[in-house]
Parts: sequence; C-alpha cells; structure tokens
Amino acid sequence: MNRFDMLSLIGIVAGLIMISISIMIGSSLVLFISIPGLLITVGGSFAALLVNFNSQQVFNVLKTSRNIFKNNGINFQEIIDIFADLARKARREGLLGLEDDVERLEDPFYQKGIRLMVDALDPDLIKDILETDIDYTRQRHELGQKVFKAWGVYAPAFGMIGTLIGLIQMLSKLNDPSALGPAMALALLTTFYGSLLANLVFIPMAGKLELKSEEEVLARYLMLEGIIGIQSGMNPRILEEKLKSFVGPQAVKQNETAKEKEAVFS
Repeated sequence: MNRFDMLSLIGIVAGLIMISISIMIGSSLVLFISIPGLLITVGGSFAALLVNFNSQQVFNVLKTSRNIFKNNGINFQEIIDIFADLARKARREGLLGLEDDVERLEDPFYQKGIRLMVDALDPDLIKDILETDIDYTRQRHELGQKVFKAWGVYAPAFGMIGTLIGLIQMLSKLNDPSALGPAMALALLTTFYGSLLANLVFIPMAGKLELKSEEEVLARYLMLEGIIGIQSGMNPRILEEKLKSFVGPQAVKQNETAKEKEAVFS
C-alpha cells in the first residue's frame, strides 16, 4: 500500500524554514528573491539536463519522481510468510494448485514469477527471466538517480554562471553607483540558489531514489529465491528460514514492528 512519505517532505520544508529564519534574523526575505537569478539557475540547469539526456528520459523521471514522496511500504515479513504458505500449499496440491494465488500480491514481478512456476518452466529459465527483469528495473532506477545527480551538479554550475553575469554587469556600471547593488545581488543570489537546490533538493532526491531502488531490488531477489525454492520442492520451514536469513533478522524485525504499529493505529 502506498503511503505518503512525510520524512522527505519534512526534511525539505525544515531546511527551508531554518534557512528562512536565519535570513530574517539579519534582513528581509525579499532581498533573497531574484527572478533573473531563478531563471539562470533553475532554467539553465534544466536546459542542461535536456542536452545531457533525451527529453523522454527527463520527463519520465520527473513524472515518476513523485515516488520519492511515497512510502511503498515493502513488508519483507509479509513476503516471507506468503512464500512459506505457498510452499506448504505446493506440497499438498502441487504447483498447479498455486494458480489461484497469482493475484495474492499486487506486484507484477511476483505475478510473473508465479505464472512461470505454474507453467512448469525449467528453473534455470525462470531464474534467467526474472533476473533479467531485475536488471532492467535496476537500470531504470539508476537513470532516475543519474538525472537528479546531474541536476545537482548543474545547478551550482549555473549559479556560478549567474555570478559571472552579475559581476560583468556590475563592472560595466562602475560609473553608476545605484546600479552596483542589483548587479551584486544577482551575482551572489544565483550561487545561493544553485547550492540550495543541489544540496537540499536534487542530491538528496537522488539518494532517496537509490535507497528505494535497493529496497525494491532486495524484495524482488527475495521473491526469486522463494519461487526457485518452491519449484525445487524445498521444505517450507527451511525455505522460510532461508528467506529470513536472506534479508537479515534486523529487516524482518523492523517489518514486524511496523506491522504491529499499523495494526494499533488502524
């Protein structure tokens, strides 16, 4: 079940609030608002993304970036319990008896694996198909990380470009003291915008996508081990212990605790 990930939003908002409070202690927030500075930093860095990546890649990543603020809630203990139950059922009814359990998880990878197992494909072929699926998923996730990491590099760079523009404007108007202030403000604000966006938004987003990718890939490898174990006729108890050791006792314990809290507050 998808739930909103409050921690990501809280982190960004808290960072902005702390910076805003620090600004207001010594001056007004209005001094830190510059439309030309935002156009150079945000607009310029986004244009650089379009040069580095193709437009379809960029817009697909931006469309799926909402997953950063979703807590997909992968419950490893639930997956382990399901495959232990499937192993017991397969011993009683055979692999064909698992056909009714295809929709037990709303996960396309799980559903594909169960269908391949029910169709009695060779275990090596099933493993090859599912590992290819995992590799493709990892590559797709890595693309999203690369886009945000690149944006985190370009934003400060375009901030420096804005600084150079401001300095050039300032130097060209040394005979007009009234024009020096706006030019110097543009010079400094673009560097501020670039550093802020890179270190509070883009690079942390890339890091969050990486963590979510690792969690999803781990869940898929867990399902793969379960599917191969069931097809090979592994004892349900042994399979369950193998899957628990696969994710580690700490991960299982955390999922059990989260499940208990969800039951209390539901």
